Amino acid sequence: MTILVVGASGATGRLVVEQLLNRGERVKVIVRSAEKLAKFLDHVNLKVIKANVLELSDEDIQGYVKDCKAVISCLGHNISLKGIYGHPRRLVTESIRRLCKAIEVCQPKEPVRLILMNTIGNRNRDINEPVSFAQKVIVALLRVMLPPHVDNEKAADYLRIYIGNNNQSIEWAAIRPDTLIDEDKVSDYEVYASPIRSGIFNAGKTSRINVAHFMTELVTDKRLWIKWKGQMPVIYNNDQK
Repeated sequence: MTILVVGASGATGRLVVEQLLNRGERVKVIVRSAEKLAKFLDHVNLKVIKANVLELSDEDIQGYVKDCKAVISCLGHNISLKGIYGHPRRLVTESIRRLCKAIEVCQPKEPVRLILMNTIGNRNRDINEPVSFAQKVIVALLRVMLPPHVDNEKAADYLRIYIGNNNQSIEWAAIRPDTLIDEDKVSDYEVYASPIRSGIFNAGKTSRINVAHFMTELVTDKRLWIKWKGQMPVIYNNDQK
């Protein structure tokens, strides 16, 4: 079986691809440009599909997911005026929707694991996560000022509401890191069902390589997947208490 990664050319996506390949997994990536994956292009277990997910036909997407045991989305908006305020404004949400529809059409024998890289700024509305009034105000402003924040919220909501926890074809988890930083090696980290600190007023740090490691573990470790499927776990570097 194979793992499909979208957003593979991003800062975290590249680390996911590297860790999956290092574990001997077969990996497909859908990227508009493979330039940032140059170090992996000759790897026997990597298949590169040069395309924009939103421009692929339904049939193409079905063909790419039909033999996959997992799909990992590290999609995000570029940090630029065009990336933040331009189109497509629902890049992540629409990509997740189309991938889910394709998986359901393929009717896999076992549920496909779909892992979404999300954000600590998005609250899990399936459980009672306390949020201060001040943070609610800030988040409301983010929804107005930063379209990518709304996109992240709606992508997770699609999984929570429309896919849910009883789908025969898809099991999911949405990973919520705190402030992302770059580190060279995987370090100790902790995972919680809900934030243990305010992502706005008391932000912690999460290294991208740790996020990639956790997502890779979810794909390859059945017991860990059973623990976190259908949830929105929050990941922190271990020195952030």
